Amino acid sequence: MRSGANVSVDGARRAEILETAARLFASSGLRTSLKQIADACGILPGSLYHHFDSKEAIVVELIERYRLDLDHIAKQALDDLHGPEPVPEKILALGEAIAACGARHRAAVLQSFYEPPSSAGDQLVRVAQLTPTAIETAMLETLRAGRDTGDIRPGIDLETLAERLCETMLYISLGEFRDVRGADQLPALRCHIVLDGVAVRPPDDAELDGSSALAAAQQVIDSWGAADEHEDPRVAHLRAVARTEFGRRGYEATTVRDIAAAAGLSTGSVYRTIGSKDELLASIMGALPDAVASGWTSVLASDATSVEKLDALMWVNVNVVLRFSDEYNIQLAWLRESPPSTSDLGQNFPTLLRELKALLAEGARAGELRIEGPSADLRAWSLFDPMWMHENLVRRVGARAALSLGRDTVLRGAAPRA
Repeated sequence: MRSGANVSVDGARRAEILETAARLFASSGLRTSLKQIADACGILPGSLYHHFDSKEAIVVELIERYRLDLDHIAKQALDDLHGPEPVPEKILALGEAIAACGARHRAAVLQSFYEPPSSAGDQLVRVAQLTPTAIETAMLETLRAGRDTGDIRPGIDLETLAERLCETMLYISLGEFRDVRGADQLPALRCHIVLDGVAVRPPDDAELDGSSALAAAQQVIDSWGAADEHEDPRVAHLRAVARTEFGRRGYEATTVRDIAAAAGLSTGSVYRTIGSKDELLASIMGALPDAVASGWTSVLASDATSVEKLDALMWVNVNVVLRFSDEYNIQLAWLRESPPSTSDLGQNFPTLLRELKALLAEGARAGELRIEGPSADLRAWSLFDPMWMHENLVRRVGARAALSLGRDTVLRGAAPRA
């Protein structure tokens, strides 16, 4: 029979392994090996197996701890719902609590926010795919309370907004902001954007629908499939299959043999047709930044107000997520396998952030945009994520409804104007 002291030592060692694994997964991704975890703990790999039978078992426990933390935050928010604080303060407090939870459990967020790799076991697939319904319900009930008190405008899709708010708060944990001045204000800045909007004069839909910026965006969106019409059908088929496999499995877990089998070709035929796996990935992934860049460039060059340009950029983003969903998921899989060490979440992110900073400055000078933040970088970064929407939401509500939610929050603000 094991003594209490031994149980206590085992518990402490198990907690140490979990904390060490969480730190390594957060910085180095799922490629972190059990040996690396054991070395960081100062123990032999065999001793680690005394506590966990696999790396996947560690990941499962980290995700379960993360879910329990989120559920606790949700319960606290619902318990506080009838307290004396104004509803906007409750929304802000809940958003900040979700962001802090994501930061505490960054490794678990990386492993559970996206589809698990196809090689994952049943238990990991189960826990990774569980929807954090408790926290979304808490946010939804808080928003509903705000609508009842007149702090949230009628006519806004609160279910989608609740899910979007939870996502955008958790997304903050995917970048590293420790060395950025004012980084601790980012959750509050994003909540204020959603509640207050950035347009000084809230535009109506007719005005936005008739803008030259939206017309420029649509022209680019309509051109995205033109190049595919002239591609060799064999190459086009192989590229389409590879996009799906990379998006489903992740780049590192997908082999040329996997692609060949899915395409109904021999491995040799794949190499002769498209070259190496690296070359195949490069030919696929180039389309995503090119599409974003072309859309943003056309919109920003249009003869339109800064508010109309922001609206059109959101329309470009919505359609990018739909048109290039496989490329989008491949990029997300990269984040899971190799977490970023900076706030840069994409290869053309620095250019987009610079362009957004310039647009915000232009809008502020013209008296068209207002946005809080201690620096131009934080103001642009606080707006960047709310201008996008995750693929699951866009597909569920549709492109036009996604744009409407962006207009009702980012531009006009969910709260009524004074």
